[in-house]
Amino acid sequence: MAGRALKPVGAPTRGTTNPNRLRRVDRWLASDPGVTGLLHRADEPLVVDLGYGASPVTTVEMARRLRTVRRDVRVLGLELDAERVAVAQTAVDRPWLDFRRGGFELAGTRPVLVRAFNVLRQYDEAEVPGAWSLMLDAMAPGGLLVEGTCDEIGRLSTWVAVGSAGPRSLTLSVHLASLERPSTVAERLPKILIHRNVPGERVHELLSILDICWATAAPHQNFGVRARWAHTVHLLTARGWPVLNRPSRWRLGELTVPWSSVAPD
Repeated sequence: MAGRALKPVGAPTRGTTNPNRLRRVDRWLASDPGVTGLLHRADEPLVVDLGYGASPVTTVEMARRLRTVRRDVRVLGLELDAERVAVAQTAVDRPWLDFRRGGFELAGTRPVLVRAFNVLRQYDEAEVPGAWSLMLDAMAPGGLLVEGTCDEIGRLSTWVAVGSAGPRSLTLSVHLASLERPSTVAERLPKILIHRNVPGERVHELLSILDICWATAAPHQNFGVRARWAHTVHLLTARGWPVLNRPSRWRLGELTVPWSSVAPD
């Protein structure tokens, strides 16, 4: 995982982390054909977890989950805070898992995949494209950035998949058993969208229609909350919304739509 020495770029995060907090995005990474294909094709399957926080636990969990896709995947956790890097040394398993100081410049490495969660919440919306560009420019050609946000225990989670040509998709992933209505996830939208949840914006329209479909699908609750969510997404597609993932993913509380369907005006 050697890389040229660069000055870390970025601002420190709160560092909040909990075991399994990022299980939803990890589950998606290990199943999405675009991500798994990228890992299988890579000559150097290096993955960076940017801003893992005060504990390395979610980086360790991601490494374990991605090894189900490719056994020789290498994972590097990056943090701006030297004390957090020092704490993470207890989890090092070279060459497969390592930790070092780094920020948006990715510590001079060239990963094919970057997970950056709960990193950009503290930034202004106008700063997000620049941060994306810094990471993508540092990545290997054809690399993918997955940038998103979740709540403290991972029940509400959203992320954007971003390639060199720009954002590709938005994924919503929710804990169905505790879900009151789909629009609850609005509080955890990625920074690029969180201030766009207002009338006239596409993401607001998506969440509003999801709430309507969720209410309409209430009778399916008799067959379980997963059946209700799956029918909710089915109703969404019937209204003309493009949905990218499969029904098997819907039953997990996931929904992925093309970026073009929610892009800010």
